[in-house]
Parts: sequence; C-alpha cells; structure tokens
Amino acid sequence: MEIVSFHSIWTLVIFVSFIGIVLWAYSSRRKTEFEDAANLVFADEEKGAKKTGEDNK
Repeated sequence: MEIVSFHSIWTLVIFVSFIGIVLWAYSSRRKTEFEDAANLVFADEEKGAKKTGEDNK
C-alpha cells in the first residue's frame, strides 16, 4: 500500500467521523440534554439567591 492510498483512506475516515459527530450534535434527540447542560451555569445562582441572613450582604 502506498502512502498516497493510506492518506486517502485516512482522510475518508476522518471525514466520515466528522459527519457523524455533526449529525450527533445537531440531532433533535440530543436537544434536551444539551439545553440542560447549557443551563447548569445558572443552577448555582438559583441556590445562592435563596440564601438569607448575613451571607447575602
């Protein structure tokens, strides 16, 4: 097998992997999981807002 053939096959494998990742990321089945992950940043703020007393000064 020549190096050109190897590079061609490797490029095809990487391209197919890229397309698979893009389809996985933009799948409608994953939307709720990604929205939950995006809102994790705000989870601490909700807990912090409920504190009362000297901690909130």
